[in-house]
This record gives sequence, structure tokens and C-alpha cells, in this order.
Amino acid sequence: MGLFGKLFGALKKTKDGFSGKLRALFSKNKLGNEFYEELEEILISSDVSVTTAEEVVHRVKKQAIAEKLKDEAYVTGLLRNVLIEMLQEAEVEPPEYPCVIMLVGVNGVGKTTTVGKLAHYFLSQGKSVTVAAADTFRAAASEQLSVWADRAKVRIVKHEEGSDPSAVIYDAVSSAKAKKTDVVIVDTAGRLHVKENLMNELRKMDRVVSREYPEADFLKLLVLDATTGQNAVNQARVFDEAVELDGIVLTKLDGTAKGGFVFSLSAELSLPVLYAGVGEKMDDLEAFDAETFVEAIL
Repeated sequence: MGLFGKLFGALKKTKDGFSGKLRALFSKNKLGNEFYEELEEILISSDVSVTTAEEVVHRVKKQAIAEKLKDEAYVTGLLRNVLIEMLQEAEVEPPEYPCVIMLVGVNGVGKTTTVGKLAHYFLSQGKSVTVAAADTFRAAASEQLSVWADRAKVRIVKHEEGSDPSAVIYDAVSSAKAKKTDVVIVDTAGRLHVKENLMNELRKMDRVVSREYPEADFLKLLVLDATTGQNAVNQARVFDEAVELDGIVLTKLDGTAKGGFVFSLSAELSLPVLYAGVGEKMDDLEAFDAETFVEAIL
């Protein structure tokens, strides 16, 4: 099953809630202020932020009035186009090689698992991969990553528990340069986004990569649990301020009925979703596609 099929399955909960409410709205309301107010409420109930919901409705209403559209299919198509445009406005180019991808995020979102899945993804693209176990804080974190590295059949660079995470990254980058590795994927310790000392540690790791490997394309990606809903936007805002994020990796997309916060990430923070996890298997992570995502929830 390709990403299209997997994403449709993963987003079934979001689609059931969102498209069902849309159909009910069209059945009882003609286009007008009441219709647009309720459309805004439907978006918010799917965890689109108030600010973003207002912007979506404003764009739909403006075009519908300009084109004198009143038919349900046309207005649904208009909504689809607005949502796709909103996601595409934040899109970035795929990484160039060599590249370093550092995954950050709070505890329990699936960073280590995502490292393994990303490693598998890049291997499937014909790239050589090294993973770096820079989570030296959590007990057995490097052992867990070793299991994923073994499954994906990639090299791993790790130090003893409690060692300096930046030293792990230094060694991983040095090794990658020597071996001309295409991709280095860095696992970092989960941290509460309110802990300034932990954020400073991330900034230090950021500086090590930028200083030691300036020729590499360096991406800092926030791993977000899709079931977190709107709170994910708050997490993204704080991590973005700390390390200037390049994008998002979504996990547990198959467990949420409120995927609407993805639009808020794009509209308010200009942060694109680059990869999405749609299941628990090694190959259940793919490059995110805006059109497919919108089709899957409408």
C-alpha cells in the first residue's frame, strides 16, 4: 500500500469527524454569514486554531463571493484549494546531501522510533545513513536506538550514558565526513519546552553541527505526537524560538481525530510537515504531501 492508501487509513478518524460535519452543514444552511460562522466552528472543532480558522473562512468566503459560487461541490472544492495552498505556502525543498537531521521534541512523542523509520526511508532512497545516539540522558536510550539501527541496517555512533550529547554529535559528524555518508540522523533527549537549560543544550548541539559540518544541509525537525492536537502548535512555537526549526515530523497520525492543527503550523509558524508516521512498521513513515493530506480529510 502506498502513502496515499496509508494516509487515507490513518486519517479516517479526522475525516469522519470533519467531512461528516461539512455534509451536515451543507444540508441545512445556504451560503451566508451563518454558514461561514458554522464552517469556522467545524474547523476549530478539528483543532484548527481560531486564527487559522478565521483565515481559511475569509479566503473561502472572498472567493465564493467573487465567483458567485453557491453549489456544495464548488464550495467544497474551494475549501480544498484554500487548505492545500495554506500547507504549500510553508513547504520547503527536499534536503540536499550530505545532510544532518536533528530530531527534537518533548518526552514520549516517538523520536527514537522516528530515527529508525527515517533511516529506513533514506536507505530506500538509495542514501547511506549514520544515526547518532545523542540522547545520553534517558536510561537505555542508546540501546533502544541500537535496536532500530540494527533493524534498518545502518551505522550508529554512541557514547556512554551521561556523556555530553554534543560530543556524540561531533563524533558522528566527523565519521560521516570521513566516510562520505549522505545522511546523519541525530536522536536527542526528550525535554520539556519550559526548561531553559535543556534548550541551551540543544543550542550547543546546533552550534557543533554548524561549526564542524558547514557544507552539510542541516535540518532541525520537531517530532510531534499528532494526538496532542492544538497543544502541538504551542510546543512548536517554543522549540522554533530556541533552535529555529526547519519543519515537523508527525507521529501517531493514525490515532487522532483532530489533524487540523497541521494547518495552524503552516499558517501561523510557517513550519511545514516534512514526514508523517502512519503506523508502527518500519516503512510506515513517508514524505508528507499537502494535496494527499487534504484529500484524505475531506
